[in-house]
Amino acid sequence: MINKQSLIDRFIRYVKIDTQSDDTVTERFPSTEKQLVLSNLLVKELKELGAQEVEIDQYGYVMATIPANTSKKVPVLGFLAHVDTSPDMPGKDVNPRFVENYDGSEIILNKELGIALSPKEFPELKNYVGQTLIVTDGTTLLGADDKAGLAEIMTAVEYLIKNPSFEHGKIRIGFTVDEEVGRGVDHFDVKRFGADFAYTLDGGAIGELEFENFNAASAKISIQGRNIHPGYAKDKMLNAILIAQEFNSLLPAHERPEHTQGYEGFYHLIKMDGSVEKAAFQYIIRDHDRKKFEARKAYMQRIAEYLNTKYGEGTVTLELKDQYYNMREKVEPVYHVISTAIEAMEAVGVKPKVKPIRGGTDGARLSYMGLPCPNLFAGGENFHGKHEYVAVESMVKATEVMLKIIELYASK
Repeated sequence: MINKQSLIDRFIRYVKIDTQSDDTVTERFPSTEKQLVLSNLLVKELKELGAQEVEIDQYGYVMATIPANTSKKVPVLGFLAHVDTSPDMPGKDVNPRFVENYDGSEIILNKELGIALSPKEFPELKNYVGQTLIVTDGTTLLGADDKAGLAEIMTAVEYLIKNPSFEHGKIRIGFTVDEEVGRGVDHFDVKRFGADFAYTLDGGAIGELEFENFNAASAKISIQGRNIHPGYAKDKMLNAILIAQEFNSLLPAHERPEHTQGYEGFYHLIKMDGSVEKAAFQYIIRDHDRKKFEARKAYMQRIAEYLNTKYGEGTVTLELKDQYYNMREKVEPVYHVISTAIEAMEAVGVKPKVKPIRGGTDGARLSYMGLPCPNLFAGGENFHGKHEYVAVESMVKATEVMLKIIELYASK
């Protein structure tokens, strides 16, 4: 049996460290120095546990090895998670609270601010009746994305080292930075990591197993307006704010995150700032289908061209940048990584839920860098916001699934 209390203690320790990344910083890596506080703590804990080849490189990546204890020829397995939390919600002064034996009713997160976690808004809460939930105080995110994954991997490492009779091949551990800003593996050395394939523990609810993800791009748009005294503005003023609104109005309103699900792609306006003279705004573009993904980018370019024709060349500047691609084509040739994960889940009493990721993970980019890397559930729900929570029971099962995957590969 894994050490459940150790798992909980790790998770609470990790979420109390502010590791928020910053999507406005591009001149340094990682984007925030504070991520390294947790990275260095993980190095210390790995060494204390007895892991081998523990290191942190100049970019903040942590790697470690659990040497094989079998003479069988077993693939080198990797397990990865990321230390940073979303830049979209405060991650400082996280004050987690336990809800024991959850009864299915509304959970008051913050009475003073009137913030609650209600099954009316989040019906999946009903799946956790009778379990122990860890929730926020309504002012920050929790950080289960991906500190649940960190705690689960570290607990599995503890189990492997303390139970030498548990047969396994060589295991590689990797912890990354800046995943939440799409730069998580910009400098990751796949060859040095040395795994044949790996799993990220960066998924949501119990049972989730993902090897399909969005193709992803970012779009940054700047509008150069012309500010004229409003009393004398006729036929002269170009209001950058209104042109930005016009740009957004030309995108299909039904293709936004709040109106899509499953394999449906979207345009998501994530930031806007402006004045009459100048406006700037950002989107993320997502689609599982590569042709539709390319078409979405091309449509944005046509909007920019149309507005430049209407208001004058140079009015709209569009910068598109691909972030990652659908990992499916890289994982399917080694489908045993999926079938083994399914077998592992079923063996520990978890119902597998193979589904596409409506997002992305480090694993998507790693798969294109030569390391097939599907995504396992870590147990959290409502990532990136004050309604985020995780069930202790889900974290325990995620750790058990990892260990069962290791066991299955060693027994084949």
